[in-house]
Amino acid sequence: MKALMKSLGYTFRDEALLRRALTHPSMGREDNQRLEFLGDAVLQYLMSDRLYREYPEEREGQLTHLRALLVCEAALSQVAARLGIGRSLIMDKGEELTGGREKPSVLCDAMEAVLAAVYLDGGMDAARGVVERCWPKPEEVSRPMQDAKGQLQEELQKDGGEAPTYEITGHRGPDHAPVFEATVYALGEALAAGEGRTKKQAEQAAALAALRRMKGEGTHGENRN
Repeated sequence: MKALMKSLGYTFRDEALLRRALTHPSMGREDNQRLEFLGDAVLQYLMSDRLYREYPEEREGQLTHLRALLVCEAALSQVAARLGIGRSLIMDKGEELTGGREKPSVLCDAMEAVLAAVYLDGGMDAARGVVERCWPKPEEVSRPMQDAKGQLQEELQKDGGEAPTYEITGHRGPDHAPVFEATVYALGEALAAGEGRTKKQAEQAAALAALRRMKGEGTHGENRN
């Protein structure tokens, strides 16, 4: 954890907070999910503040678009990979053997949790410092094609619209090989549905189906993997 604190440019007074932020759900109840929840809100605020100050000429719609780009899974996993968070994660052998230390979704969650831990340990100024030191500029974010959720959020928010929301609307199959169905909504309207082996994969599939539907390439519920 010393190497990670050096990369962050922040030294924890309570290292237990950082350990909790790095604990994957595969380890049981004392995981990083609550910190992830808080970190998402902290990042949204700090990124809104940063963009408001750095882009004084931009309108609300463009600021929303830029924020969506900088808080999406691709940006978070990019920052986490550069900081070496994957090497520091605490997870069970099964998750590690399936590539858990490199999964973008795992890195994204851990990055949000680490930011929350910094906030709890040192306050908002400490968290702001991490964002200023570690986050890329919008044009520096590497966007993988599979990040459909981020792309859909950008598309819906580019003119000042609301971010999409997701709901797990189905679950079938045995415990060792489940299939989840997710539905994506905008302004209370269901846009599309998708399926995947994990909840996050299902949400990505739903987002991709929504993007294709918006572009006239498919119909509601297509692209179920």
